[in-house]
Amino acid sequence: MAIGLGLGLPQARHYDLGRDVPEVARAAERIGYESLWVFERALLPEPATHGLYGVEGLPWPEFYRHVADPLVTLTLAAAATERARLGTSVLVAPLHVPFQLAKSLATLDAASGGRVIAGFGTGWSVDEYAAAGIRPFEERGRVLDELIEVCRAVWGPDPVVHEGPTTRIASAAVGPKPARPIPVLLAASGPRARRRVVDHADGWMPVALDAAALAEEWRQLKELAAERGRTAPLRMVLRVNAQYTPGTYDGADRRPFQGSVDQIVADLVPFARTGPEAILIDFLDSPRDARELMDVAERVHDKARAAGV
Repeated sequence: MAIGLGLGLPQARHYDLGRDVPEVARAAERIGYESLWVFERALLPEPATHGLYGVEGLPWPEFYRHVADPLVTLTLAAAATERARLGTSVLVAPLHVPFQLAKSLATLDAASGGRVIAGFGTGWSVDEYAAAGIRPFEERGRVLDELIEVCRAVWGPDPVVHEGPTTRIASAAVGPKPARPIPVLLAASGPRARRRVVDHADGWMPVALDAAALAEEWRQLKELAAERGRTAPLRMVLRVNAQYTPGTYDGADRRPFQGSVDQIVADLVPFARTGPEAILIDFLDSPRDARELMDVAERVHDKARAAGV
C-alpha cells in the first residue's frame, strides 16, 4: 500500500491567508496530496531568554514571529477541499481549554465530512505556557492526559460525563458529534510520552531526523505496545520539515531535507522504508510565495512517487 503524502499549509507572514490557504489546499488536492496539515506556534518571545526547544542559547527561527492560528487555517482549507484529510502536527494541547478544543475539532470534523486528524503534543516553550497555558508548564503531561480523556468523552455518545482536575462535565448533551471517530496522534520522545502513545492514542507523530534512529524507535514503540497488551495497531505519521532552495545546496552544514527538490526527495526515500502510513512535508517559510509553494509541492510529489515513496 502506497504511503500517503501530506502537505503543510501556508501559515507564515509572507502569505495572504485568506487567498493563499484555499488556493494551496485546492492545488494540493488536485496534485494528489492526501492530507493537509497545520502546526502551532503561539508567539516568539523578545528577548528569547529560553532557547528553542528549551535549549539554552539556541535561537528561535524568525518566522515563528508570525504563525497563523492552526484551526482557523485548517478551517479555510476544509472549506476549499473535498477529500484531503485535515491534520494538526501538532497542536500544543495544554495551551487550549480541553472542552472547547474537543468541541471545535468535532465541529470541524462534522463540517468536513469526517476528515480531521488530531495531532497533539505537550510543547516546550515556557513563554507560551506563561501566556496561554491552562496549567503551569510543569503539569503539561497531566493536562494532555486529561485533554485526551475530555476529547474522547465529548466525541462519544451523550450524556457526556467527565470529572478531572481542569474540566468537569456533570452530565450533558454535547454536539455536534464528529462524523466518525477522530484519530488522536501524539508527538512523543521520552519513555513517559511513549507510554502515553501506547495507552491513550491511535498513533505516533515523530519528526524525520535520522532514518536508522527512527526505525529503532518505532520498533521499540511497537514492542512496548505488545508488552502493555495493546491489541489495536499503532499508526505512524512522519513529519518532514523541509527547507527548499532553488538550486542544489552544497554546504557542509546541509541538514536532511534542506536543498533542491531532488535533494529533498532523495532524503525521503530511506524514511519511507521505516514504516510510516503517511509522510507530511512542510516547507515552512522557505518558498517565496504561494505560487512557488505549489510548484515545489507538485515537483516533490511527482518525483517522490517516481522514486517509490
